[in-house]
Amino acid sequence: MKLRKLFVVALVPLFYGCAVLAGFNFDQMFGDEEVRARQAPIESAQAHFFLDQVKPIIDKRCVVCHACYDAPCQLKMSSVEGIDRGGSKDMVYHGTRLTAATPTRLFEDAQLTEEWRDFNFHPVLNERIQSPEANIQAGLMARMLKQKELHPLPQQDQLEGFDFSIDREQQCVTLEEHEAYQKDYPNWGMPFGMPNLESSEYNTLMTWLKNGGVMNEHIPLTMEQQALVNHYESLFNQDLLKNRVVGRYIYEHLFLSHLYFSDITKPGETPRFFNLVRSATPPGQPVKRISTRRPYDDPGVDRVYYRLIPEQGTTVDKTHMPYALNMERMKHWREWFIDADYKVTALPSYDPSVAANPMTSFIELPVKARFKFMLDNAQNTIMSFIKGPVCRGQLALNVINDRFWVFFLDPDKADMPEVNEFYRDQAENLKLPAELESNTLPLSNWIRFSNQQAHYLEAKSEFTNRWFKDGKHLTTDVIWDGNGTNPNAALTIMRHFDSASVVQGLVGEKPKTAWVIDYALLERIHYLLVAGFDVYGNFGHQLMTRMFMDFLRMEGESNFVALLPRSMRHKEMSSWYADQSKQFSNFLLRNVKPFDQPTQVQYKTTDYKSELYDKLIDKVQPVLSHRYDIVDTGFTSAHEKALASISHIKGEGLRSMPQIIMAMIDTDNGPSQLFTILHKNAHSNISSLFDEENNRDYKNDDLTIVRGVIGSYPAAYLSLKESEIPELVQRLQTLNSEDDYIKLLDRFAVRRSSPRFWPFSDRVHAWYKQHQPIEFGLLDYNRFENR
Repeated sequence: MKLRKLFVVALVPLFYGCAVLAGFNFDQMFGDEEVRARQAPIESAQAHFFLDQVKPIIDKRCVVCHACYDAPCQLKMSSVEGIDRGGSKDMVYHGTRLTAATPTRLFEDAQLTEEWRDFNFHPVLNERIQSPEANIQAGLMARMLKQKELHPLPQQDQLEGFDFSIDREQQCVTLEEHEAYQKDYPNWGMPFGMPNLESSEYNTLMTWLKNGGVMNEHIPLTMEQQALVNHYESLFNQDLLKNRVVGRYIYEHLFLSHLYFSDITKPGETPRFFNLVRSATPPGQPVKRISTRRPYDDPGVDRVYYRLIPEQGTTVDKTHMPYALNMERMKHWREWFIDADYKVTALPSYDPSVAANPMTSFIELPVKARFKFMLDNAQNTIMSFIKGPVCRGQLALNVINDRFWVFFLDPDKADMPEVNEFYRDQAENLKLPAELESNTLPLSNWIRFSNQQAHYLEAKSEFTNRWFKDGKHLTTDVIWDGNGTNPNAALTIMRHFDSASVVQGLVGEKPKTAWVIDYALLERIHYLLVAGFDVYGNFGHQLMTRMFMDFLRMEGESNFVALLPRSMRHKEMSSWYADQSKQFSNFLLRNVKPFDQPTQVQYKTTDYKSELYDKLIDKVQPVLSHRYDIVDTGFTSAHEKALASISHIKGEGLRSMPQIIMAMIDTDNGPSQLFTILHKNAHSNISSLFDEENNRDYKNDDLTIVRGVIGSYPAAYLSLKESEIPELVQRLQTLNSEDDYIKLLDRFAVRRSSPRFWPFSDRVHAWYKQHQPIEFGLLDYNRFENR
C-alpha cells in the first residue's frame, strides 16, 4: 500500500507537467481566469523595472510588429493597456464584410480590461493564480517566447515555412490552443520570423513575466506641461457660440494628430505628445471621453468639451502625425477665426446629412479661415489621408500615383465674395458618401454621387470660365507660396504599393502628374478619407470611398493642367490614363474640357509640363525644403554624386526591387548616414479598382534616394561602407532579374534571418531619433521581405 502511494505521488508531478504541456484544463491546474491589476505606482520598484528594463525590449522587439490597426491579432503592445487587453481573432482590415463591424479601438471603445474580454479579446499574460510557475505555464506571451528559444530561427538566408504576406492567414491562438500551434508550427515562436532575442533580453522578459507582468501607472505631466494643457483647454472651450463652432472644426481636423508644445521643446528633443478628444466634462475635471465611430457623430451630451490627454502608446511611425501647438499658431487661429468679422447663429447639427459635409456644417465659418487653417500645416492635413486608417492595403491606395507633387491655391487670392458664395450654392453637390454611414450599398448609391459630382463639375466649369475669362488671373500667381516662410507650400506624396508617405519639399525627378488643391478639394478629401471614413465599415462603404476618391484626384490633376496651354490640357491628362475605357475618356472630357480659358503663363518651349514645373519650383523656392537632398553627408563629393545618381535609374530592371529599402552607410572619417531608396511603380493609368497589374508600366519605373527616413515599412536593410557606394550604384544600374537583386542582397543586405538584424535595427532607430526627433517613430516590420 505504501509503495502504491509512493508510486501515485511520483506520478503526480509527471502528469501535472504533461497536462500543462498538453494545454488542457488550465482552470483545474491554475484556477479560473480573472483580470489582474497590473499597473504599479509610478515610483514603485516594479514600475521602474518595467519602464527601465522591460519596456525598451518590448518596444524594439515587439512593438515593431504589434502596433496600430494592422497589428497581428489586434495585439497592440505599444501601451500598458494594449498588452493587458491581449489579442483577438477578429480582423480589423476585412474588405469583404457585408455589414459594419463593432469598433475595437484601444482607449476608446472600452476602458477596462474586463470590458475587452466581453469583446472576445484573450489575454497574453497569465490571469489565473499568480505564482511564478503559473505565470509562465499559463501565460501566452511567455509560452510564445519560450517556443522561440526551444526552436531557434533556422540558419537560412531565405526562411522556409513562413508566410510574411500582408494578408496572410493569422493563427491568433489562445492559451488553450498554443500546444497544438507549437506542434504544427514549431518555428513560429515570437518574435515571428525574426532572430531570437539576446539571452539577456529573453531573461529580462521572462523574469518580468514570472513576477506577474506588472507594468506602470500613467506617467504624470510635469508642472510646465500641465500649465500648457490648462491654457490650451481654456482656449478650446470658451462659451461663445463662435468659439464652440471653431473648437469643433479644429477637433474634427486634428483628432488623429499627435499634438506637442513646441514652445517648450528643446532642439533635438523628442517631445511628449497629446491627443485632442471630446469629453463630457469641462477643463478642471477628469476627462470623460466621448467615443463615436466618427468625430462628428452625435456625442449624446448637451455640451462637448475639447480636452488634451497624453498619448499613452509608444510612438510608431505609421500612425505618427506630429502637430505643434505654440503661441504663434494660437495668434493665427484667433486672427482667422475669433477676431474676424462674421457671425455664427447656430451650432451645426450632428445629423449625418449635415455633419458629414463640412461645406454645410461649417458654412458660417469664413472659407479663407478654414483654408488657411488646413494650409498652415498642410503636410499634417494630407498626412492624415495617408497615415489614417483608410490607407492600408493595395486597394485603398491604388487611387493615387506612386510619386507626385502637390501645390495649393493661394487662400488670399481666392478670398472673394463670389468664391464664398459659389461654395454656399454648391453645398448639396459637395456631399460625401460618408453621410450614408458605415453600411452602404455601393451600386445603388454610386449613380447618385456620380451625378452629384457631374453637377458640381458643370457648375465649377461655368464659374471658373467666368472668373478666369480671357485668362484673367490664370498665372502662377494663383499658387500659394507659403507667404515666404511656410515650407508646407510644396509637398511630395509617395505611394509604396500598400502604404504611403507625404513630406515637405519636391522630392525626386519631375513626376508624371501633380495636383493643385483648392479649398473645397482639400476639405472634401479630409472628410472622405479621414473624418468620414470608418475602417470597421462594410465593403460598400470602403468601395464607395475608394471610387469617390477617383473624382477628387482628377479634380486636383485638372486644376494643375489648367495652367497649361488650352490645346494641351486634355492631351496631357489623357496621357496619364492610357488604355482607358470609352466611358472613362468621356468622364475626362467632362472633367477637363469645359474649362476653356487661355492660360496667361508665358511658355518659351514646347515641353510645357516641364517648364510649368520649373515655374512652380521658382514660385516656392524661398520655402522649399531640401532636407532630403544628398548633401552635407560627410562623404567625398564623388561619392555624394554617385549616390545621388541612383535617382536617375529607370526601367524594367527594377521590377524585383521592393518599395522601400533603407541603407546605412559607414565612413572612416565621420558618423554613419542613413538613406532611403524608394521604388516608384509606374502605371499606364490608375483608373482600375482590381486590375492593377495589367496597368503596370514597368519601363517607366524609377528610383528615388533621399537622406533620412521616408516610409514606415522598410522591406530591406542594406549596410555598406562609403568606399562601396560605387559598387552599390553599379549593381542597381545593371539590375535585370530577380537573381541580380538577390546577389545585391547577398552583398549588402542585413536580412531578417541574420543574427545582425536586431543590432542593425537599433542603429537605424537611433539614427532616426537623433536626426528627426519630432518625426521619429518606430518603424514597422510587417512588410519586411524574405529574400
